[in-house]
Amino acid sequence: MVECAAAWVRVIIVNHNAGPLLQNCIDALAAQSVADFEAIVVDNDSSDGSAEALRLPDDRFRLHLARANLGFAAANNLAAADCKAPWLATLNPDTVAGKTWLEELRSATLRYPAVNMFGSTQLDARKPDRVDGFGDVYSVFGTAWRGASGSPVSALPPDDRETFAPWAAAALYARDAYRAAGGFDESFFCYLEDVDLGFRLRLRGERCIQVRRAEVKHFGSVSVGENSDFFVFHSQRNRLWVLAKNVPSPLLWLVAALQIVVVPLTVLRRGMGKWRTALKGVAAGLRGLPAAWRRRRKVQSERRVSSRDIARMLVWDPRKALRHAPQFMTARSAGEPQAAKDV
Repeated sequence: MVECAAAWVRVIIVNHNAGPLLQNCIDALAAQSVADFEAIVVDNDSSDGSAEALRLPDDRFRLHLARANLGFAAANNLAAADCKAPWLATLNPDTVAGKTWLEELRSATLRYPAVNMFGSTQLDARKPDRVDGFGDVYSVFGTAWRGASGSPVSALPPDDRETFAPWAAAALYARDAYRAAGGFDESFFCYLEDVDLGFRLRLRGERCIQVRRAEVKHFGSVSVGENSDFFVFHSQRNRLWVLAKNVPSPLLWLVAALQIVVVPLTVLRRGMGKWRTALKGVAAGLRGLPAAWRRRRKVQSERRVSSRDIARMLVWDPRKALRHAPQFMTARSAGEPQAAKDV
């Protein structure tokens, strides 16, 4: 049996009512081609019996019962707090990792030794020939989305690419970089906390490599529906906090001015049944702006890159932002210029 001290990565799985999918996730993790990892399942007060029914394969796996719904952000921070392994992986309970998922991620850390965050290729578990996500994309309009979501797998590049940030449903972070950035912002509770963390790491000079061969299948919208009131509220609220905290000046003033158009558009795109919930999320976001601005001071004081560097990472074409176009950037070695490709 692999001892925890020998683990190169701690895999964190935050569960809230994932049902039998949680066991499938754990079983796939136990079947990985590499064995030197440890895993912690944090159960956020599930009411569906998924935690009680969980069978842990061996001593590498631990279950922590939070006894309350801490949210995705706080639960990950809790599980990361005492980590001795040099890497942290976040994995959703409604995923099934491919057999070589961890092996491919570890290989990527060796190919890109200066990189401290990596994303996985996430396939739609219900339609495996379709992409569920290929990294997080961010636009000058203050909107974020999963890259290539809904595209055929054949449309993906054949090798690694650089993306703005990893999608935390299956991501890898260097432990020290994660801690230096403060981990996930717990005020977000859930949704867009991965964009926020990725943005903060970007501002600190970090990069994100999307590892093409590190594949997981993702069911999605299991604990909370993708168009539920809970999702709509938190995504609308947190979107405002991401841009208030992270977009550097003078770029911030352009992004803020664009919200005159973007906020009504994002509310209306939710549809007649959800626009009131979306407005409540916007109102909560506005009420939280003073606190977000206070956190901004610390974030910006640690910035090591220019506004121009960040601007080059963003999608500027409104048509591509509206249709949530993927953005593939060449995975370069340190110091090489970056070429972006929106498709």
